[in-house]
Amino acid sequence: MDDPTRHLLSIGGHRVLFVMATSQEYGPHLQARIAPLITGVGPVEAAVETARALARLDHAGQLPDVVFTLGSAGSRRLAHAEVYQVSHLAYRDMDASPLGVEKGRTPFLDEPAVIALEHHIEGIPAASLSTGGAIISGAAYDAIAEDMVDMESFAVLRAARRFHLPIIGLRGISDGKSTLSRHEDWTEYLHIIDEKLAHALDLFMAQTAARGLVAAGERQP
Repeated sequence: MDDPTRHLLSIGGHRVLFVMATSQEYGPHLQARIAPLITGVGPVEAAVETARALARLDHAGQLPDVVFTLGSAGSRRLAHAEVYQVSHLAYRDMDASPLGVEKGRTPFLDEPAVIALEHHIEGIPAASLSTGGAIISGAAYDAIAEDMVDMESFAVLRAARRFHLPIIGLRGISDGKSTLSRHEDWTEYLHIIDEKLAHALDLFMAQTAARGLVAAGERQP
């Protein structure tokens, strides 16, 4: 059975749990820096595996200070093969509006439809992210207000919040400008995204070592 402590990295006195969806996104540049928990694709797998790892870490008295989710995302409006930090998260699959609940809000859960992330990485542009169980392509973007889409981040956030932990998110844009029709439409830029995610991690590590975890809205004077 996998030991979740191997996915932890101490940075500036803070324990960080790194989480990714697939090994396809985990290229040589990231491999040189982190050993992430690989959850599998989609919100169910991400929630199950993240919660399982956190429960085991909690039992061992080694909960992280922050959960860091990273990987690829789609976007019709953001630059391809560029990296963005997640500013806000939404869950596009949740729609209880026939019961009078705002779309995106889970009934009987005291959470807004769009959740702002607590921490900020200097030098990396920010964008909002929508999570859901379907791959978004073409006209499906018309129904999404957020800047980019993925299939795991909101689930990672919900698992982390059960343990009262914040999350940080980084996403490299792999697709979205044109309609997806083959596997290679997703993987074409992953090697570039791997390198740029690694560079963004270097910025995060240097910032955290020097200043600790930086609250969203706080800027270097």
